[in-house]
Amino acid sequence: MKQRVLAWAVAAAVIAAGPALAQSKVSDGVVKFGVLTDMSGTYSDLAGPGTVAATQMAIDDFIAKEKPDFKIEMISADHQNKADISANKAREWIDTQKVDALVDLVTTSTALAVMKVANEKNRVTLVSGAGSTPITNEQCNDTTAHWAYDTYSLPVGTAKAVVQQGGKTWYFITADYAFGHSLEKNTSDVVKKSGGKVLGSVRHPFPGSDFSSFLLSAQASGAQVIGLANAGNDTINSIKQAREFGITPKQSLAGLLMFISDVHSLGLDATAGMYLTTGFYWDYNDETRAWSKRFFDKMKRMPTMVQAGNYSSVYHYLKAVKASGTDEAKAVMAKMREMPVNDFFAKNGKLRVDGRMVHDMYLAQVKKPSESKYPWDYYHIRQVIPADQAYIPLSESTCPLVKK
Repeated sequence: MKQRVLAWAVAAAVIAAGPALAQSKVSDGVVKFGVLTDMSGTYSDLAGPGTVAATQMAIDDFIAKEKPDFKIEMISADHQNKADISANKAREWIDTQKVDALVDLVTTSTALAVMKVANEKNRVTLVSGAGSTPITNEQCNDTTAHWAYDTYSLPVGTAKAVVQQGGKTWYFITADYAFGHSLEKNTSDVVKKSGGKVLGSVRHPFPGSDFSSFLLSAQASGAQVIGLANAGNDTINSIKQAREFGITPKQSLAGLLMFISDVHSLGLDATAGMYLTTGFYWDYNDETRAWSKRFFDKMKRMPTMVQAGNYSSVYHYLKAVKASGTDEAKAVMAKMREMPVNDFFAKNGKLRVDGRMVHDMYLAQVKKPSESKYPWDYYHIRQVIPADQAYIPLSESTCPLVKK
């Protein structure tokens, strides 16, 4: 009888101490994020300070709504779009600052470098800025989550739509690093599959400023469509210079990774009618508008899909920490894969074994100036691309974590 009473007492004590036990499994009682992003360069508008702000919003909202029994902190740095700087900073943060999760990683080279360091040290990487498919394909690992988009999902919308509209022949101007190469290849595959033809390509240094020789090569090709396999300021400068040389409207441009920040910088006169594929649009529904208004109040500009996706990944990670009672990387990743992603960014999103968070994407067309009724009213959403069509099927994956 005494043993039974003692057993009940122990069980009651364990139940009562549940939150405390969970807290004890969170290293030092603190979950710490390290935001590595481009704070002043080519990608600073689409990521940069806005990503830092979105991360802080996710932390603040999680504390207010979920009332965790662990502290949450954030530090940030400018990785200057350089892999060595990123890897060294990640290693330093993990070793001396006890960072648990590295986030954003705009620029593929920085993401791939940090993924490797974080995985070796059993830390989570949440990639929202970089886009190359190797992140979840041949270079995948079990502590990386790839959130907002990738170079497979972009041409599924844009390239297919442009070919269907009559843009059959293509020539690429490509940023000469992993992201550009991946985007060109994935887009070429969609163009050919849709009945189009690729006439050639030229690669420009990253980042670039003078695109004249590359644009003249594209002009000489006679292609109906010039595919811009670049992003950020490289895309903006390509479009500006194409207009200056009179290349458009004789040949059309396809921005294969365009953000609302790019459209805002260029203006609707320069971009009207262009197709683009995005994982987020601030004006899509009441939920996206409500969150984006809060972001706008902080940043005085509407969020890109990278910034919105970063918030979503950070919040989902924190939910997984609380649910699993630990910040140990593999346990958190297991919980993140177990729970669906349901927020303003994604509905019924799912984190797959390869690290890809699959969610619906949107084919958008930039409005004419006469169609825009209020500030940042820039897109017609022409099509919702279902998650199961937007991303590489696991049956075609080369990720070693995927069992065939």
